[in-house]
Amino acid sequence: MTTEATPDAASGQTTHQIRSLTVLPAQREDVELHTADGLTLVGELALPADREPVASLLTLHPLPTHGGFMDSHVYRKAAWRLPALADLAVLRFNTRGTSSPRGTSEGAFDGGEAEKYDVGAAIELAEFRGLPRPWLVGWSFGTELVLKHGADPSIEGAILLSPPLHRATDEDLDRWAAFGKPLVVLVPELDDYLRPEEARRRFARVPQAEVIGVDGAKHLWVGEPAVARALNEIVGHVLPDHPLPLPTHWDGPLGTS
Repeated sequence: MTTEATPDAASGQTTHQIRSLTVLPAQREDVELHTADGLTLVGELALPADREPVASLLTLHPLPTHGGFMDSHVYRKAAWRLPALADLAVLRFNTRGTSSPRGTSEGAFDGGEAEKYDVGAAIELAEFRGLPRPWLVGWSFGTELVLKHGADPSIEGAILLSPPLHRATDEDLDRWAAFGKPLVVLVPELDDYLRPEEARRRFARVPQAEVIGVDGAKHLWVGEPAVARALNEIVGHVLPDHPLPLPTHWDGPLGTS
């Protein structure tokens, strides 16, 4: 773990700068998700260390055939930071056929079609565990899963990071328009697939969609400034009254991944 620590004379605690590998305290639990078509998916649920969560993030990772998995860095950092900084529950999991250090989910990649059962399994786990106010968060391929399969009455809304709109169709967008729940679309200025101006045109079909162009960011949200922007946007929309920006330092002990 890389962290920069300095003593805080007023509190007697150690102040840590929150950096790329900083892990803040949380309850972390390996979980299994069970799909309606009979597969077991592997994941992790991170909860606030000493209190109940106030809302929940159900995350859907980038394209597994191009390196996407539950540990894709924005989601890993969300799980490492947001239970402590914003009292959020964060569910990460590998979609079918995807591997990570946590393990390999059963099944095989299906281009976003049979993955509808994976989305359903995440929503069902949130319901079974009583996770409050669940929001779907999709990144790249994960945004396609949100748009195609995520319009479930139990969710509060959805946040999309770098939507390519390759697999999601106008029909899927129209379904979200009719669904009516909030849809927040974070589009990097320098995205490889869909940039803000085109995204605003495409998402105009969804009246409640809020398209936010992110200056200087790229599709993969590389670098701490890009990650911080993504996490602040997520928290700001899920918890509109939460103070922002999120802290960049942590007073006290660290957690473990």
